[in-house]
Amino acid sequence: MASTQAARPLRVVVAKAGLDGHDRGAKVIARALRDAGMEVIYTGLFQTPEQIVQTAIQEDADGIGLSILSGAHMTLFPLVVEQLKAQGAEDIVFFGGGTIPPEDAGELKAIGVRALFTPGAPLQEIVDFVNDACGRRRELVG
Repeated sequence: MASTQAARPLRVVVAKAGLDGHDRGAKVIARALRDAGMEVIYTGLFQTPEQIVQTAIQEDADGIGLSILSGAHMTLFPLVVEQLKAQGAEDIVFFGGGTIPPEDAGELKAIGVRALFTPGAPLQEIVDFVNDACGRRRELVG
C-alpha cells in the first residue's frame, strides 16, 4: 500500500474563497503545478473555507493553495486554518498567495499558513515549495 501512495503524484487543491472573482493567478499556479507533474483540483470561484477544506479531505490532497486578491486575507486564511484543525486535517500543507502586505504575512504564518507568495513570485519557487512541503507531508503520513 505504501508504494502505491509513494507512486501517486502529489495532489493540491487550488482555491478561491469569498467574493474574490479574480482567478487568473490561481489558474497560472494550477497550470504550473500540473506542468510539474502534480494533480491539481481547482475549486472554482466563491468557495467557503469549509468547502475548500472538505474538498481537500475528499480528494486526499497533500496541500491547499488559497489565492486572495480581495483584501479579505486576514479573515479567510484564519478560517481555513480553523477548518483544518476542526476536521483533524492540520497535516495538509496550507499555503497561499495574493496581495498580502508583509506585516499581515507574518501574522498569517504564525497561525499556520506555511508560505505566502505575492504577485511576481517566480513560478519555480512556488513549485519547489509545494514539492518540498507536500513531499515531506506525504512521507510523514505514509
